[in-house]
Amino acid sequence: MSNDTTVDDVWDDWKDAVNLAAKQLDEWLDTDESKSVGDSSDGESTGHAMGREIVRILGTKKADLTDDDAAKMKKVVGYVHRHSAQGPKKDVENSRWRYSLMNWGHDPLK
Repeated sequence: MSNDTTVDDVWDDWKDAVNLAAKQLDEWLDTDESKSVGDSSDGESTGHAMGREIVRILGTKKADLTDDDAAKMKKVVGYVHRHSAQGPKKDVENSRWRYSLMNWGHDPLK
C-alpha cells in the first residue's frame, strides 16, 4: 500500500488533534497513569510508543518531516478523532479514556 499523504495534507488536522506540547507529553509518558492504559501484552502499549513518536515529531521542523512521519501523523489524527467520540459521561479527568488520548498527544480537557 502506498502512502500518498504528505505532511502538508495532514498538518492542520495534526495541529488540531495534538494539543499537548512536546515537554508536556514527554512528562506525561513517564507517569504510572500513562503506562497503565493500552494493550501492553508485549511490553509497551501502542499508544505509549506512539506518544514517544509524537514527541519526536513535535521536536522536528516541519520541513524536515518525512512521508513516514506524515503517515504517523495521519494515524494520530484518526485515532484522536475516533477515540474522542467515545468518552465517558463522568469522571473524565481520571478516566482510562483520557489517559489513552493523552498518550496520543491529546488532552480532552484542554
